[in-house]
Amino acid sequence: MRRRELLRRGGALVGASVAFGVGGGATATQSVRAHPGPYEPYGSIDVEGAKEAVVDSDSDVTYLATTSGYAAVDVAAPDRPQLLADVREPLADRDGGPLRGIFDVKLDAADPTTLLVVGPANPIRGAISGALVVDVSDPGEPEEQAFHETAYPVHNCFVRDGVAFLTGNDGDRNPLVAVDVETGEELGRWALADVDEAWNDVPSASRSVHDVYVSGDRAFVALWDAGTWVLDVSDPTAPAAVGSIDAPDPSTLADRSPTAARREATLPPGNHHYAATDESGTLLGVGRESWALQAEADDSADGGTSGTDTPNRTDAESDRETAYVGGPSGIDLWDVSDPETPELLSTVPAPASPDPTYGGVWTTAHNFELAGEVLYSSWYRGGVKRHDVSDPASPREESWWRDPDAASFWTARLAHAGEREGFFVASSWGVDDVPGRLYTFPDHAGGQADPPDTLPAGTSTPQIRTPTARSASASNGTTPGGGTSTTSGATATRPAETSDEDGISAPGFGVGAAVGALGAAAWRLARRTREE
Repeated sequence: MRRRELLRRGGALVGASVAFGVGGGATATQSVRAHPGPYEPYGSIDVEGAKEAVVDSDSDVTYLATTSGYAAVDVAAPDRPQLLADVREPLADRDGGPLRGIFDVKLDAADPTTLLVVGPANPIRGAISGALVVDVSDPGEPEEQAFHETAYPVHNCFVRDGVAFLTGNDGDRNPLVAVDVETGEELGRWALADVDEAWNDVPSASRSVHDVYVSGDRAFVALWDAGTWVLDVSDPTAPAAVGSIDAPDPSTLADRSPTAARREATLPPGNHHYAATDESGTLLGVGRESWALQAEADDSADGGTSGTDTPNRTDAESDRETAYVGGPSGIDLWDVSDPETPELLSTVPAPASPDPTYGGVWTTAHNFELAGEVLYSSWYRGGVKRHDVSDPASPREESWWRDPDAASFWTARLAHAGEREGFFVASSWGVDDVPGRLYTFPDHAGGQADPPDTLPAGTSTPQIRTPTARSASASNGTTPGGGTSTTSGATATRPAETSDEDGISAPGFGVGAAVGALGAAAWRLARRTREE
């Protein structure tokens, strides 16, 4: 019997009743309508705490990080996703266990029977941290093979050919760490200070290693305010930088006041949050997260004639219209065929938001996938989209689905390509009392019937503005985005804005917590306390 058919039958028999550990539970929903017809999900299944999702297309199984564990969902019949396993509180029997704050899971790109489960995404005092290796040869009965403990939280990871690349935010050098999956041996590490010791003067939270994607011999590392860096990892014992994108002169980050750093962490152009390439490794997407600040009447670029001060508006119109500085950021597409001279091709913009502030309705970019000349993207409550990027200089939106009252999307991943039988999956981490959920969507163009607006009914479109930018200090070339290239031509960068005004609450590292919240000293103290 073919493995896919076995899993399909197993899922039908086991369904949502199979759960491992503590706190499992899921509910499947039938699809409403398939192609042709309005564009909408084939189906969905509730999975508490859903975060990142990855797909094994051979077995039609999607694996999810679930904050308190990990799960496997059979998507062989995309209109009837079935829960195969829901493991909660792994490593609960260990000192400092269970493993908590699990935001990321990854399959080995060369061996999809190995799943890596990492955490905690952000520091948790006294908690164990590291990478859990799980054999998913039988997705319904995952077997935990080993746990490689680390001295740092692990927000994200990537695995290829038995080598795991871990985000090692230790509050000091913040390295990318390469680890042998089988033995747990550390193979090598790389940090910004290896390129220039001046990076040591930059606050740790401004140069957090947030995510990593590996294509062939290249690793693409999203380093928050420090840009995206391209590493040669052909020898994982000696990773080396070969280029970077939007990396500023470290002195510009080191000299910022805490207030300016918090402001810039919120406003466009946004932090470097996620990076991934297409199959060729030459088209790179860089997703940025950003938000907005409410603009005062005298804080607009046109001297106070925008927003609530707009002439010829009634009082009612002025009361319900708000002007903002900044807004949600999108996904930049870069040609990195020569990583020393990356070329900006285009930017896929974010959907509008009724309240683009950090405490409002998030529609900024999150995780995505480039596959088969299509960009599959997630935008939190802005929904999921498909773009034709066969001409990456002119991306063409083909489909968009959103339900901002029920879904806030974390990622979008292709399961099977094809207009007739293809589909992709997208995980939502829920909205208010709506739980986390895994959706399946058609892999074809189409329009949502009566789509809900991301703006409330009767509300005027927010006047999103980008702050006036100042040029970067170095200038030995220009990029298509109007920025400058620095560091001997190996770095492309945009202008960055700074301000010492408007003290604000920074978004922090990822969702829900800042990587520097505890600080290096507190994190190390927590580790010593647990170990003693």
